[in-house]
Amino acid sequence: MVRMRNPPYICALDAAMDVIGGKWKPLILWALDERLRRFGELRRSLPGVSEKVLAQQLRELEADGIVRRTVYDETPPRVEYDLTEEGAALYAALTALGEWGGRRMRQLDITPTHGKQ
Repeated sequence: MVRMRNPPYICALDAAMDVIGGKWKPLILWALDERLRRFGELRRSLPGVSEKVLAQQLRELEADGIVRRTVYDETPPRVEYDLTEEGAALYAALTALGEWGGRRMRQLDITPTHGKQ
């Protein structure tokens, strides 16, 4: 079941920001758009995020139906994260915002520090 954290919403953008608000959630979507990842790999791809914050953000994205968490019955346990269909649609919607950000970075002569632009 998908949850709503802060209703009632003023507008549709308010509802979207409730799901992706904060620094790390869009970056988690960016990292998972490339491929599924294990927790440690995901953390290494997001320099500066703490383990606690990453775990919390992943739990919220999972509760919102954006990220799928798959646990394998192995020793040691293996957990993988990837985008759900809804998560992929959300990431596609964020693409225009990322393109705008890329133009802004070029205007300000800023080079991205990691990965794709």
